[in-house]
Amino acid sequence: MKKEEKEKLNSEMEVNAERKEEVTSESAENETLTEKSEDAAEDSEKKKKHKKEKKDDIIEELAEKLADISDKHLRLQAEFDNFRRRTIKEKADLIKSGGESVLLNILPVVDDFERALNSLKEVPDDDPGKQGTLLIYAKFKEFLKQNNVIEIDALHSSFDVDHHEALTKIPAPEEKLKGKVVDVIQKGYQLNDKVIRFAKVVVGE
Repeated sequence: MKKEEKEKLNSEMEVNAERKEEVTSESAENETLTEKSEDAAEDSEKKKKHKKEKKDDIIEELAEKLADISDKHLRLQAEFDNFRRRTIKEKADLIKSGGESVLLNILPVVDDFERALNSLKEVPDDDPGKQGTLLIYAKFKEFLKQNNVIEIDALHSSFDVDHHEALTKIPAPEEKLKGKVVDVIQKGYQLNDKVIRFAKVVVGE
């Protein structure tokens, strides 16, 4: 083989070797790029998953807080409703029994007038003193009526611990009066269905 042909062949072999190295290098670079791309995609997927998990945790935490706030709100609303009802009831009771102490202090005066009238039984009805006493007594009774104070029915009625106070017991004068009130020592009164003074009575047995 001629020298020139050998040199040409060697030169071609060198070129082919360089090309092979270039291809191998490109292939290695491509593999590296592919690996990097896969790693980047994997990292991106992990980050997305982490962000999603973080969002889910935040949503769950906010849902718990919302449920807690809603529960507190409902409890507060229920407490306020109870407070409002209680206040309205207390105001109504106060209006109903606002003058209870004044009315209680008037009752002994009414008792005195009744005793005075009882002592005037023998006095003629046209007597000015008796007429004046009756007039004042009638005005007191009307005042009590206007303020919803009513007398408790006691005489010959069944003994009731919610309205009567038994001072003593005596043998019943009649069989039908057993367990019933045979005498009233002091009248009882109630204000708007509330007893402000119990009737003091004697019960038959």
